[in-house]
Amino acid sequence: MNNAWQSLISNSWIELAARWILGLTFIYASSHKILSPADFAKIVYGYNLFPVVLINLIAIVLPFMELIAGFALISGIYPRSAAIITCGLLVAFIVALSVNLIRGHEFHCGCFSAGEGGHTEIPEITIVRDIIYFILGLQIILFSGIRRMSIKRLSA
Repeated sequence: MNNAWQSLISNSWIELAARWILGLTFIYASSHKILSPADFAKIVYGYNLFPVVLINLIAIVLPFMELIAGFALISGIYPRSAAIITCGLLVAFIVALSVNLIRGHEFHCGCFSAGEGGHTEIPEITIVRDIIYFILGLQIILFSGIRRMSIKRLSA
């Protein structure tokens, strides 16, 4: 089992796929939020977890963190650091979704769109999806080999 786990963690193709999946997901997730910060602020407010004075700041800063981390993962610029940031964001998302699920609070998560649009995601599925993304992030963090298609590697 340990040998299989080690070969999985050290496979550079799996690490590359994980970087691209996570990077593209975070870039896509950030795009709607960047284009509609007011709509995203309403969604953040709907979580009922943050002080009102921080809502706009969160709605403006969070999408740019997602965008920068996503580009860093795809380009291979400090991918471990970018994966740590994305995993931290994913933990925060999982906690926020879980708290509201326990409360029985229905809301639009704002994951891939900033507007309501009559679209409500099932929180349980969103949490499972975020856990899968978290596992992909862990693969990037734990990888210790030579990274494929990495700017750092290309410049060396």
